Amino acid sequence: MNKDRRSPLPSAHRDIDAATHVRDTAQTRSPAYRLAFADPDFLCRDEMRSVRLQLELHKPELELQQMGIEGTIVMFGGARIPAPANRDRARTETLAGLSVFYDEAREFARLMTLRSDGRDNVIVTGGGPGVMEAGNRGAQEAGGKSIGLNIVLPHEQAPNEYVTPELCFNFHYFAIRKMHFLMRAKAICVFPGGFGTLDEMFESLTLIQTGRMERVPFLLFGRAFWERIINWEALADAGTISAEDLQLFRFVETAEEAIAVIDSWGDCAPREAIPGR
Repeated sequence: MNKDRRSPLPSAHRDIDAATHVRDTAQTRSPAYRLAFADPDFLCRDEMRSVRLQLELHKPELELQQMGIEGTIVMFGGARIPAPANRDRARTETLAGLSVFYDEAREFARLMTLRSDGRDNVIVTGGGPGVMEAGNRGAQEAGGKSIGLNIVLPHEQAPNEYVTPELCFNFHYFAIRKMHFLMRAKAICVFPGGFGTLDEMFESLTLIQTGRMERVPFLLFGRAFWERIINWEALADAGTISAEDLQLFRFVETAEEAIAVIDSWGDCAPREAIPGR
């Protein structure tokens, strides 16, 4: 984090320290005496939600700027998909079969990170297990850094061990976390997953479809999985989406195929984004 710029005014850190070393009196023990920005009870009030939203937007943004990260490769996917070595512990045969995408995610992240200069093509995942772990793991194996955007949940909230520590963030608000996934996205890759993956996929597609986000390479790994759980053609036939909307994404099976599609994506006519997204 940047240190406070030189200023004739006292720094916030200095005043926090000064405020905790005052004479002990009934007045200084009162919660009312606490500095507002150093008072967790005050910051956690319902009325301060807008401030907390701002803080969750600004903290990762400033850190990513400090690290010089300009472009990311987004990887969405299920937390429950096991590594092939752990497929015997999968709760269903389908999950065990989907373990192949752990390796594809790992290899894809590795290959993309080899292309990265530390500023562009930086892998970003949700920071948890499953496909997310595979993405961060592949980036680490390539000798690069990667981002993990964790969120506080009753389960699965601990970051995986492969996220670059100084790029491991934790969120309370899903909405702000989603913004950080997409603010620097140069490509979006979606692996098989559950409700969370579907939510992230459809929100991203909606932003592109409506012109609220520039069109970027959008890849769905595992055609058989996606066509089994979503009847894409039925949406177009019903008229609830346009037939052209089915061209917003491509199906791929392997890391190498995904990279080839990303490299040739410029051959597709881009959809212009609405200014001020």
